Amino acid sequence: MPLAMTDPYIEKILNADVYDVAAQTPLTQAPTLSERMGCDVRLKREDLQPIFSFKCRGAYNKMASLSDEERARGVVAASAGNHAQGVALAAQKLGVQATIVMPVTTPSIKVEAVRRRGAHVVLQGDAFDQASEFANRLVEERGATYLHPFDDPAVIAGQGTVGVEVTEQSPKPADYVFIPCGGGGLLSGMAVFLKHTWPDVKVIGVEPADAACALAARRAGERVTLSEVGLFADGCAVARVGQETHRVIEQYVDDIITATTDEMCAAVKDIFDDTRAIAEPAGALAIAGMKTYLSEHNVTGASVVAVLSGANTNFDRLRYISERTDIGERREAILSVTIPEVPGAFKAFCGTVGKRNITEFNYRGTDEQTARVFVGLTVAPQSDDVEDLVRKLESQGYSAVDLTDNEMAKLHVRHMIGGKMTLSESEERVFRVEFPERPGALMKFLDALGSDFNISMFHYRNHGAAYGRILVGFTDREHDRSKLTSRLDQVGFRYWEETENPAYQAYLKPLAL
Repeated sequence: MPLAMTDPYIEKILNADVYDVAAQTPLTQAPTLSERMGCDVRLKREDLQPIFSFKCRGAYNKMASLSDEERARGVVAASAGNHAQGVALAAQKLGVQATIVMPVTTPSIKVEAVRRRGAHVVLQGDAFDQASEFANRLVEERGATYLHPFDDPAVIAGQGTVGVEVTEQSPKPADYVFIPCGGGGLLSGMAVFLKHTWPDVKVIGVEPADAACALAARRAGERVTLSEVGLFADGCAVARVGQETHRVIEQYVDDIITATTDEMCAAVKDIFDDTRAIAEPAGALAIAGMKTYLSEHNVTGASVVAVLSGANTNFDRLRYISERTDIGERREAILSVTIPEVPGAFKAFCGTVGKRNITEFNYRGTDEQTARVFVGLTVAPQSDDVEDLVRKLESQGYSAVDLTDNEMAKLHVRHMIGGKMTLSESEERVFRVEFPERPGALMKFLDALGSDFNISMFHYRNHGAAYGRILVGFTDREHDRSKLTSRLDQVGFRYWEETENPAYQAYLKPLAL
C-alpha cells in the first residue's frame, strides 16, 4: 500500500486543537486478553474522556477553527450520541449556540448528557442518516454551520490525535492496531498518522456486521448506501461512509473486518474483566474484531492495540448484553434434542452430554413416545466442540439440532417454551418483526394489523436495545394469506416469516386435533 510521507493530514493532526476539552487517555495493557490471545494486547482508553468517548476531539477541533462570525450564527450537528456530546461540550466551552439532531432510537443516557451541557436536542428519524437530512435542512433555514460527525478534514484531524498518543505511549511499534469504524473519522485520522510513524503496522478497521458501510464501499470500489443498518452498535450505525474518510481509508487501512452483535457482547465482558469498565457496544467493537482476527489468522506473540472508543450505554441494555455474552464467546451452545418419553430418559441424556455445565433446560412432552429438550450448555470456545457433541448425541440415537445461531430461538423461543395450542381447521403462520424501540411503536404495529387477523401467539421483550422485537403467530386461513403479507408490508417494519424455523416447529407449532 503506497504511503505518502508528506500527507497534509500529518501537519493538521499535529496542530489539532483538542486538549482544551479532551484528555490524553492512557494505553493500558489488558492482561487477561493478552494471555488468552497469546499477544501483548493494549487498550487505548477513549472511554475515559470527559464525555466517555473520543468524539470530543474532532468536534472541538472543528469548532475552534470557525470564525467569530460563524460561531455567532451557531452550529447544527446530527449524531447517534457521542458526536452530539462532543459538540455540546465544545459549544459550552466556546460559548456557541448548538442544536443537535439525534435519532429517536438514541439511548437516553446520551440524550440527557447532551441536554445537560446546554445544547438544544431535536429527536428525528430512526438512524443517523435520517437525522442528518433533517439537520441539513436546519442549516439552510438558519444559516448555521453544520458540524459533520466524520466527513470533515478538521474532524478527521482531531480524531487523528488518538493515533499520535498511541505512538507516543506504546513501548514499541505495534504490529496491529484495531480501530472501530462508523462513518470513518477515527479510522481514517488514526490510520494516516499510524502509517506515517509506523510504516509496517497493520491497521485494521472493524465495523458492525449489520452496518458495514466502509467494507461495502471497498468491495464495490465506490461509496454505496446500505439499504438497512443495524442499531445495536448505535455509535457506528451509519449507512454510507464519508467521501473524504473513504478516500483516506482506501489509502491507509490494510483490512476492514466485521463483528456480530454476540461478539460485541462478549467483548464488553472481556473489557470489564480487564478494566472493570463497561463499554458501549460500539466501544467494544475493535476488541471484538481483534479477537476474531487474531484467532482466524493464528497470530501470536504480536504487539496489538485496540481502541476502546466509548462507554455511553443505558444500564438496562446490560441485561441483553449479558444474555448474549457466552454465545458471543462461543462458550454456550443451544441445542434442540429429541429424546424418548420413557422413565430414565433425562438421566441417560445427561450422561451422554457428559461433564458439561447445563445453563438452561426446558423440557416438554411432544407425544407419548418422544419429548423435546431445549438445552443450553457450556462448550469449549474456538473449537469443534459443538459439532462433536451433536455427532455424539446422534450416534446415541438422539435427534439434535444446533440452534446457537438461530435468532428466533435466542430472542424468543427460549422464553416461551411450555406448551402448544391445538388447531383443527387452519394452520399457523409465524413472523418475527423488528421495529425502532420508541413510545407508540408497538401500538402502531397492532393498529396497522387491525382486527382482520386472528393472532394465535404473541411474544415481545424489551431488550434495552435500539430495536424492539416481536414474535407473532396468525391462524392461517387460505383467503387471508396474501392479505396478511400485504398488511405486514404496509406496516413498514422489517419482518421475516419463521413458519419453517426448526425452533418453532419443535416447540411452538400447534398440535393437530
